[in-house]
Amino acid sequence: MTNNETDGQSDDETDLFRRAISGTKPLQAEKRAALPSRKRTPKARFSRADESDALRATLAADIDTIEESNADHLFFHRPSVGRRTMRKLGRGRFSIQAEIDLHGMTVAEAKPRLADFIDDCAEHGQLCVRVVHGKGLGSGHKGPVLKQRVNRWLRQRDTVLAFVSARQVDGGTGALYVLLERP
Repeated sequence: MTNNETDGQSDDETDLFRRAISGTKPLQAEKRAALPSRKRTPKARFSRADESDALRATLAADIDTIEESNADHLFFHRPSVGRRTMRKLGRGRFSIQAEIDLHGMTVAEAKPRLADFIDDCAEHGQLCVRVVHGKGLGSGHKGPVLKQRVNRWLRQRDTVLAFVSARQVDGGTGALYVLLERP
């Protein structure tokens, strides 16, 4: 058995190959043409499955855990407020019955205004209100001062059952949907 036959080639094939390339010279390294590389378009083979897995995980996860992961997003609810109600509030499905715009005010101005607004709305049986506190973009390196204060003040009011940052169309992280206790 010849060496070529062990490689899977016969002597005839080797001779044929040598005749085919006879008279050719190897290219020198600097004269070799670079082959154009074909750029392949990346295919996200599992993107649809990944997206549906992420959606399923999000819907199954505790809403507190989801909201805590976004530091700009404010979120609070009393134990008596269920998940379904919080989901509805976060999606802006409650009718906004009153609104107060605090952004641009000082902390000293905003605190009594917010307290009076919440008391008045609760007294008149308004269930859902919007509080615009702003995003704190003018606060510099200190971050959003009024936003954090509003977060604290609302948690201290017994008539406030829950709140969540508004949808983008209603002010996003610069506003809150606030759910009030029925009288």
